[in-house]
Amino acid sequence: MPNALANLTGQRVLVTRPAHQAAQQIQQLRDCGATPIPLPLLAIHPIEATDPRYHLLKTQMMNIDEYQIIICVSPNAAKLAIEWIDEYWPQLPVGIEWLAIGGKTETMLNDAGIPAKRPAEGFNSEAMLTMPTLTELNGAKVLILRGDGGRATLAEGLSERGAIVTYANLYDRCCPTYEDTLIQSTIYQSSLTSILITSGEALDNFVTVVKGRQQQFSINSLLSLYLVVPSERIAEKARTIGFTTIMVAQGPDDESMIKALTLANDSEANA
Repeated sequence: MPNALANLTGQRVLVTRPAHQAAQQIQQLRDCGATPIPLPLLAIHPIEATDPRYHLLKTQMMNIDEYQIIICVSPNAAKLAIEWIDEYWPQLPVGIEWLAIGGKTETMLNDAGIPAKRPAEGFNSEAMLTMPTLTELNGAKVLILRGDGGRATLAEGLSERGAIVTYANLYDRCCPTYEDTLIQSTIYQSSLTSILITSGEALDNFVTVVKGRQQQFSINSLLSLYLVVPSERIAEKARTIGFTTIMVAQGPDDESMIKALTLANDSEANA
């Protein structure tokens, strides 16, 4: 948890995590003296039994013992995978190498009795591909647990190394819709000073949402706000949009994001 409790006094910070994942970040910002302003930019919808994709997903989760390596790409994927495993696997099948992208995902799996490992450094597909376990994969069957869509970097890298890669899509990621009056009050009339964005998709959704339903709002007034992102890849994307004050955190976890904002705030205060 950030230890500079007064360093963000006066900061009004837009929190964009999905609603069910935002509580800890909101509390940490308050502990640091900031005013958090929540506006979820991703909505997570598990694949339901009425969905045409459900039968395939159920079959995949009932046959996880066919895979040598299973990779969980997010806390949302971990949560839903654990629910599937609890329902269909009273005893976890042996002989599977479980891998996680990021510390929170790893912790969730381990806490559920699934012995997962994560990259020593980094939290993305590129970091995952540096793991020794994934160096030589001649014919290995790999299952990637994820939300539908997203980057193909990991699957492509594994395939190039000889793996047979399958996706299990556990949920959809959707862009929420908001009334224009809420966007006006939350974004343009709330004296925002900072924005926390944890993924490229959330950044895309931010640009879509803040323009309003009829594209009637200009985002120019927002481009000079502090923008904290978890990677240089997303920072470059933000630069192309026009953001000018970008801080790159060491990762997408709450502590790293708030630390980056705190350091930037301290630098400005001491300038």
